[in-house]
Amino acid sequence: MDEVAAASAVSNVPEYTVSEISGAVKRTLEGTFGRVRVRGEITEMKRYPSGHIYFSLKDEGAKIAGIVWKSAVSRLGMVPENGVEVIATGRITTYGERSTYQLIVERMEYAGAGAMLARIEALRLRLAEEGLFDAARKRALPMLPLVIGVVSSPQGAVIQDIRTTIARRFPRRIVLWPVPVQGEGAAARIAAAIAGFDALPPGGPVPRPDVLIVARGGGSLEDLMAFNDEAVVRAAAACRIPLISAVGHETDTTLIDFAADRRAPTPTAAAEMAIPARADLLADVAQKGSRLAGALGRALQERRLGLSRAERGLPDPAALLGAARQRLDDRGERLGLALPNLLTERRARLAAVERRLPDLPGLIAARRAALGLAGARLAGALRQSVAGTRRRAGRTLERLIPAPLLAMLRHAAARLEGGAARLEAVSPLAVLSRGYALVQDPTGRTFTAAAGVPPGQKLVLRFADGTVAATADGGGKPTRQGRLAL
Repeated sequence: MDEVAAASAVSNVPEYTVSEISGAVKRTLEGTFGRVRVRGEITEMKRYPSGHIYFSLKDEGAKIAGIVWKSAVSRLGMVPENGVEVIATGRITTYGERSTYQLIVERMEYAGAGAMLARIEALRLRLAEEGLFDAARKRALPMLPLVIGVVSSPQGAVIQDIRTTIARRFPRRIVLWPVPVQGEGAAARIAAAIAGFDALPPGGPVPRPDVLIVARGGGSLEDLMAFNDEAVVRAAAACRIPLISAVGHETDTTLIDFAADRRAPTPTAAAEMAIPARADLLADVAQKGSRLAGALGRALQERRLGLSRAERGLPDPAALLGAARQRLDDRGERLGLALPNLLTERRARLAAVERRLPDLPGLIAARRAALGLAGARLAGALRQSVAGTRRRAGRTLERLIPAPLLAMLRHAAARLEGGAARLEAVSPLAVLSRGYALVQDPTGRTFTAAAGVPPGQKLVLRFADGTVAATADGGGKPTRQGRLAL
């Protein structure tokens, strides 16, 4: 009986296949929960090449798998990151092959302002470390730009306020690059607009702006998140056009404000920063013109006073000219009288000199007579000299007969022989023939004492029949016999 009862009990339990159980669980979950919002921290996030995003949401006690299909990534509302607390909106479903349940996410948002602010602050610190917010990177705004570029929404009051303000202050050309300022894809469009303006070439079909305004109206922190995006901040920092950020109200601060060259509290204030007021410029020019005219007038007055003081210190030109004319007339009159007087004086002095000169014809005749007398005297003296010379020549010829001449020659020869004998007697060669020698150095200098011969001196000993070379030895000291030791 017990075995029969047990078999009957087993047959009464419903039997399901695995697929039936999985489908039932799936229908139960989807029917019970439907569309839900789940709060948790993103972890284990991974992007697949297919474009799908797989991750998990966790809190202190549990964890649920999540999926964002490729078609929903662009509409997600934010870029998911590990460690960020979010609120994911989607539907609960199961994955039968693994017997797991998961959340199919269609939209995602930051879990409260605190999480968003923490994420923004972390990004700000990281970009500040890279130097994107350094004051040295800031560019000065041009004083009077010709073209003003605006990155903003084409609808709404922002662009109208900018246009009205610029038209009122100083009409300039405005080029608008329309972009969405919140929602999906807004950050990418804003970054692309800033880079697009920066890439415009000067003189192209689209004018390159001289200054750029990135603006939107006020809103919540979620509405302004596009201007806290890293791509937008980097595009603003890299832009070579001076950029003014005007995002939100005066109390709102976004990361693009740190990267911009100037921050304006409102779009209207940004327009006022970009262009000066024409009336203010005209008033400034008028004030500077007035100051310049006053300074010029004061300078002219000072010059006039200086000229007046100099004029009082100068003499009267008319009086100077009159005195000069009078001196000229006086000099002219005196010159007219001085020339005749000078001529008269020169004539008188010439006449006096003429009177002191002798009679020139008589002087010439006297000189001629004296010259004739001197010539006669010279001729007589010449004749006497010639006669005397002839007489002396005759006496000389008379002495040149042979007998007297031979006698004179014999007498001269005898005198010559006597002189030669006496010369031979005193000749040193005659002394040498008696056994003596003449001591000299190679230059011909004669040594007469042994003390005058230095040791090692080269010597030449001259004998009657020739010379012998020798070298002095013994220090030039005389020997006992009084001879030089060689």
